[in-house]
Amino acid sequence: MRSQWDCLLQNLGQWQGSFTSFSPGGELLEDTPTVVSLQGLNDNKTIRQIVRRYLPLTHPTGKLESQDLVLEYSSLNRSILFFNNGAFSQGSMQFAPFSEFAAEFCLIEGDRRLRLLQIYNRNSQLEKIALIREKLTGENNSPNAPVVAEHPNLTVDDLLGEWQGQAVTIYPDLRSPDIYPTKLLIYLNDAGRLVQQLGFGDRTITSSAIIDGKCLYFDQGSQPVQVLLLPNGASSNCPWQINNRQAFILEVGWMYAPNQRQRMIRSYDQKGGWVSLTLVTESKIAGEQVSR
Repeated sequence: MRSQWDCLLQNLGQWQGSFTSFSPGGELLEDTPTVVSLQGLNDNKTIRQIVRRYLPLTHPTGKLESQDLVLEYSSLNRSILFFNNGAFSQGSMQFAPFSEFAAEFCLIEGDRRLRLLQIYNRNSQLEKIALIREKLTGENNSPNAPVVAEHPNLTVDDLLGEWQGQAVTIYPDLRSPDIYPTKLLIYLNDAGRLVQQLGFGDRTITSSAIIDGKCLYFDQGSQPVQVLLLPNGASSNCPWQINNRQAFILEVGWMYAPNQRQRMIRSYDQKGGWVSLTLVTESKIAGEQVSR
């Protein structure tokens, strides 16, 4: 596996897209054009990162006003981990009650990136989700013309079927990664609930959800989880409220092409500590439209 710094370098270039905020229930709150530029300096030993957001107010000329955040760094924080292709996650290393808590995920496919933020308030309740869809572009593209086409929300029908893939799990202490096959079966039962059977290694976990439009509520267990189906094949999977002293996961999914999907999972233990990051790359091998 590449060094973490070399994995970061897979993100070099200018990424143009939009920062779209949603309420926990999926209501659109704000959509802001963005450009993120990562440039290598000193033979790529230093990174200069410019995050440019275009404000809703415009000049009389019609040009969008921009607001820049400029960062330079030569090392990485312990709260971030990268995979070989440049995909990464960064966020809180420790969950604690009455503290703000958040995580960011970034998936990469070719010249496209999909980033997602899950943000919790001091009451440990999900406050906002931000979806960032980006494409690697030239330096002179106009922010007035979006480079990432808007596609409809991911649907339940998109998910139904049998999926097979591979998972890579990496760890904050940088021990050797674990690599193992995965299986995922998603179908509707006779009661109209969505059922998923997740297999990894020699373990299988079965759970079911109520379908409510673009929200899937996995209401069984002591810590209910919501999956929100979002535009451009994205999905956000996380607890509506994080309970103290219970292990939990945060997950993002991206169906970047028909029957092709990536998922990234950030796992926390019962003490609230971040323990691992997993990237799943999977393909649908069979459709599933019948109840079981």
